[in-house]
Amino acid sequence: MRIISGEFRSRRLHTPPDANITRPIPDRVKESVFSLLRGHFEGARVFDAFAGTGAIGLEALSRGAAHVVFVEKDKSIADVLRRNIEMLDVGNRAELVVGDALGPGALARAPRPLTLAFLDPPYPLVRDPLGFKRVMSQLSGLIDRLEPKSFAILRTPWPLFLEPGVAEIEEEPRRKGRKDDWRRQVRDAELGLPPEEIRKRSKKRTGRDIIAGPEDADELIDLDDPAVEGLEDGLLAGQTPHPPREKPDLTLPNALGPETHEYQSMAVHLYMRKT
Repeated sequence: MRIISGEFRSRRLHTPPDANITRPIPDRVKESVFSLLRGHFEGARVFDAFAGTGAIGLEALSRGAAHVVFVEKDKSIADVLRRNIEMLDVGNRAELVVGDALGPGALARAPRPLTLAFLDPPYPLVRDPLGFKRVMSQLSGLIDRLEPKSFAILRTPWPLFLEPGVAEIEEEPRRKGRKDDWRRQVRDAELGLPPEEIRKRSKKRTGRDIIAGPEDADELIDLDDPAVEGLEDGLLAGQTPHPPREKPDLTLPNALGPETHEYQSMAVHLYMRKT
């Protein structure tokens, strides 16, 4: 992960041992989003929610932002973000809040007036109806703090559907070639990942995965077997069908937009405050 442009161009950021747990935004998507916002960074006051290791907020600082408030709940990830702030020597322009990005305390720490607000919630959270409601409520509060002609940016999976209970499903570290891979595929299907993403995540060997059987002996599972084809629909034999998925309303009464930009399996939504 690196800074793309500006004062710290090409500087590589510290990342946790398993960088996938922070779901970093791909460079090409980050570059596209920052191109859309060109002209809004010099002297900007920025709020970076679900900041992870700081890829968005630090990019904004590199491009001339005056101050960024980072909010990250995971203490170990926040420690990595703190190292990145120290490495770039921007402590006088950065504030790190370790806590819930959707809580009232985080909203109270947002700069006022606010130039740019970034929200990058975990996909299971934004797919869950209650989680989505919390995200949109916090987004609305941030939009109230925006200066005229400033933006709030929300990143979501795409297409986005609400599925009750999906936020309770937690991913576990992968153990290659064992039964955890199979369980991970089931979990990915329940999270609503598209079939191609499930296939990419699985470690296939000529169309088959090796998993551990009941006695921990290796057993071959044919992923083309009709018995497991239901995985692509999030279903296995005997599993209760999921409730119908609901397409959420991404509009807010106090905001213009969203202007949605799709990037394959994700989307970025831009909002402005109604005046």
